[in-house]
Order: sequence, then structure tokens, then C-alpha cells
Amino acid sequence: MPPAFASPELQTRLSDYARLLRLDRPIGSLLLLWPTYWALWLAADGFPSLANLVIFTLGVFLMRAAGCAINDFADRKVDGHVKRTQDRPLAAGRIKPAEAVALFAGLSLTAFLMVVLFTNALTLYLSFGGIVLAFIYPFMKRYTHLPQLFLGAAFSWAIPMAWAAESGEITQLAWLLFTANVLWTVAYDTLYAMVDRDDDLKIGVKSTAILFGDADRAIIAMLQALVVLILAMVGLQADLGPWFYLGLAGMAVLFGYQQLLARGRERDGCFRAFLNNNWAGFSVFTGLLLDHLF
Repeated sequence: MPPAFASPELQTRLSDYARLLRLDRPIGSLLLLWPTYWALWLAADGFPSLANLVIFTLGVFLMRAAGCAINDFADRKVDGHVKRTQDRPLAAGRIKPAEAVALFAGLSLTAFLMVVLFTNALTLYLSFGGIVLAFIYPFMKRYTHLPQLFLGAAFSWAIPMAWAAESGEITQLAWLLFTANVLWTVAYDTLYAMVDRDDDLKIGVKSTAILFGDADRAIIAMLQALVVLILAMVGLQADLGPWFYLGLAGMAVLFGYQQLLARGRERDGCFRAFLNNNWAGFSVFTGLLLDHLF
């Protein structure tokens, strides 16, 4: 919320910036945060260092905000034609495109400096890939029906970075976790894209929701099953105990609930199914945390 002592004009301005950066909608940050925590805890084989916990928590929120800024810059000419996004500050002309680009650059630079100052060389090298993925993802919906795959890579890149920061290397287990998270991201972002599918078809924006057509729910279910299977493989390789598998079972149950929510392919149901993925990620993290506590 803008400070109460600010002028009405400044309050409106700050409110528009907050909406641009989705500070009022933390779901994207949480979906990015849980897999990052999975990686930190697994790489540390227990509790990660406090420094890495702080760095990657802040980094998640900074880079998600940066991604929102560059996403709205890329979509500034189409958001006005989509019911869900037509009142976004950039699409409505309340924020200039140059301001969005400046925010993306400033937030990305802040996150990058944290990596430079407080982590190791391997994490630093990986951070360049993270910034590139965050920048290019929003433009992919013009060129491919698989923008959700690029989002999956962008949302999963924190996994090898966190692993490298905590352990100084990237193991096969890290890439297995990366793969599971890419598939999970494609599944939940397809649910998200189903909300806008009718509008996207009219304006020529591409997505997996359009590509999958009537097979959308079946393909999402297959992706969700693969996520659970690969995470079970992670548990076996990391020699995790029953608490982890209980958390994984919670994710599987929530995936089934999401299928029920989206069964009619209605906007509200698909959006609620998308939002529910926060609890799926939290369930796995809770299982992982309890497994190391007990």
C-alpha cells in the first residue's frame, strides 16, 4: 500500500507500480519460491545456510517482479484486448514502456549484485542464464505455442543456482528436480492460459492451452503424474523418508482436485486450479522440511 502521507497523485503512481510488479498478487513469487526451497534443502541435506536462505528468498521476489515488468512491456499492445489484463497499468497507459524496462533492469541488477557479492563463481555464471530466460520468455508467445516451456525453464533456473550456491556443484539430482519443476510449471501455466484461451485465439497469441485443444486436461494430468513420479525418484535418490512421501502424496491429491476444478474449462475454475498449485508446492516443501526435522 502507498504511504498515507503521500499525495493522491503519488499514491496513485505507487499503486500502479505495485500492480505492474504484481505486489498485490504474490502467487507467482510463491510458485517460484517453493522449488527454490526444495533445492536449498536437498543440496544442504538439511537446513541451508542462513545467508543462502535470505539471498534466494529475496532473489525470488526481485526476479518475479522483474519478470512481471518485462512481461507487461512485451504484452503492452495485447493486454488491452484480454478481459483479465485490460486494466493493467502499462496497457492502460498509466505507466510508460520505458519505465517498465527500467524497473526490469534495476530489479535484475539488484538480484545479480546479491549473487556477485554473496555467492560463488558457479552461481554467478548461472545467473546470466536466469536473466536471459526472464527477459525472453514474455516474447515467446508470439513465435511458439510453447511459451509455458520457456516459463518452466525460467521458473526452474533458481534450482541449479540454489544448488550451486549451497553445495558448490550441480549434481544429477539437481537436474532431476529441475526437470520435475519444468513439467509442473507447464502444467499449471497451461491451466492459467486456459483462462485467456478465447481472447488469445482472437488476438493471435500462442499458448499450450491452444496447442493442446480438447486434450488439455488429459495432457495436464499426464504432466502432473510425471511430476509426482520424478519427485518420487528424487526422494529415492536422496534417501528421503516417509514425511517427504506424505508431502508428495498431498501434491498428488491436490492435482486431482485441480482436475475437478477445471473439468468444465470455465475461466473461474481454471484460475482456481492454477492458484491451488501454491499449496501443492507447499505440501512437498513441508514434507521435505519435516523429513529433515524428524
